[in-house]
Amino acid sequence: MKKTSYLFAAMLLAALGSGFSPVTVNAVQAQEAADPAKLTVRAEMGKPLAEIQELLNAKQYPQAIEKINALDALEKKTPYEIFAIQRMRAVVASSTNDTALMASSFDSMINSEFLKEPEKMRLIEAMAGTYFNEKKYPLAKEWANRYLAKDPGNVGMNNLIARAYYLENDFPNAIKVLNNQLVEDDKAKRNPTQENLKLLASAYQQIKDKNGYATVLERMIALYPQKEYWPDMLYSVERRPGFSDRLRLDLYRLLLKTESLDDGPQFVEMVELALLAGLPAEAKTAVDAGYAANLLGTGKEAAKHKQLRDKAYKQAADDIKTLDAGEASAKNAKTGVGLLNIGYNYVINGQHEKGLALMEQGMTKGGLKFADEAKLHLGMAYLQAGNREKAKEVFSTIQSTDGTADLARLWLLVPAAGTAAAPAAK
Repeated sequence: MKKTSYLFAAMLLAALGSGFSPVTVNAVQAQEAADPAKLTVRAEMGKPLAEIQELLNAKQYPQAIEKINALDALEKKTPYEIFAIQRMRAVVASSTNDTALMASSFDSMINSEFLKEPEKMRLIEAMAGTYFNEKKYPLAKEWANRYLAKDPGNVGMNNLIARAYYLENDFPNAIKVLNNQLVEDDKAKRNPTQENLKLLASAYQQIKDKNGYATVLERMIALYPQKEYWPDMLYSVERRPGFSDRLRLDLYRLLLKTESLDDGPQFVEMVELALLAGLPAEAKTAVDAGYAANLLGTGKEAAKHKQLRDKAYKQAADDIKTLDAGEASAKNAKTGVGLLNIGYNYVINGQHEKGLALMEQGMTKGGLKFADEAKLHLGMAYLQAGNREKAKEVFSTIQSTDGTADLARLWLLVPAAGTAAAPAAK
C-alpha cells in the first residue's frame, strides 16, 4: 500500500501547477481541461490571484487564506475561477496540515471539469492515504471507496480499506476485503503479498477462526516458506475437529522434518511411538535428532534418555537382520499391512525400489483398516525415495477427514531434499 501524506499532496499540487500571473492566468496547462476556451479568468481577478501567489511563495499562509476567502466571496465567478481559488486553498491546506480544508478543496477540484481523470484519481488517492495516516479510518475508507468506484481492482486502495477495518477491530470486514483481494490475485495469476496473508491470518486469529487461520497459514508456507510458520500450522491441524490420535506419530514426523520439535518430552514421545509402530530405524533417527538439539541426554532425565537411545539403537540393528524373514511372512499374510510395513523398512534402509514394490503389493492386496492412512505412508515412502511426482499422485487420492489429507497436503510443502522417516501401516 502506498502511504500518502501532506508532502505527497503538495507534490501533486505542484505537478498540477499552482501559479497564476495577470498575463498567463488564462493559459494554464492543457492537462487541466480539454477545452482551452473554458479556462476563463476575468481581468479583475488577475491582480488578486497574483497577490495570493506571492503570499504562497513567501509561505505567508494566514494572509493568503484571508485573501483567498475574500476572493471566493465574490459573486458571478467563472467555473475556472472557482477551480483556481480551490487549488490555491488546497496549497494552503497541504502546507499547514489542514486536512479538512484540503479534503474540501480536493473535492471541489475533482468535481470540476478542469482536471483529467488520472489527476482526479491521484487526488482521491492522496486524501485516502492522508486520512489513513492520521488514523481517521472511516474517512480513509470513504475516499478509498470513491477511488474503487472507478477502479474496483486497485490493489493499493483495497489494501488500505482492509487495514483500516483491521485497525478499527472490525475483523470480519477486514477478512472479507482481504479474501476478495486473494480472488483478484488468483484471477490476475499473481501471488498475494506476504503482508496481506499475515494480516488475514491475524484477523482470523482475532475472531478465533482456527480453520480460516490454518488455511491462510498453509498458503503462506507454500508461497513464503519460513520455519516459524510450521509449528502453528501443524498444531492447528492437530486441533481441527476429527483429527485422529492414530496420526500422532505422523504429526511428529512433520514436526521433526520441519525442525519444529522444541522440547525433550516431544522427542521422547516420538521415539516411543516409533518403537511401538515397529519402526526402530525411525526411532533411532528421532533420538539422534533430540540429542543433536541438546533436548535429550541432559538434565534429570538424562539417564532415561540414554536407556531409550540404547533401546532404539539395539532394535534398529536387530531389525536390519530380520528384513528378509519379515518379507516372507508379510507375503503370506491375509492382508497387505505387513507388506506395507516391511516395504517401508526397506525404503528407509536405502532399498527404495524393492521397498516401494512391496508397498504397492500391499496396497493391491488390501484388507487395510485405514486405507487412506496407508496411502499417506506410501506417498511418504515415494518422497523418501525422491519421487515427488508419484507421491503427489498418491496423496491426491486421499479423501479422509481425519487428518490424513491435511498431512498429505503439508508433506508436499516440505522442501524436496530429504524426507522424514516412515510409518507403520494399519
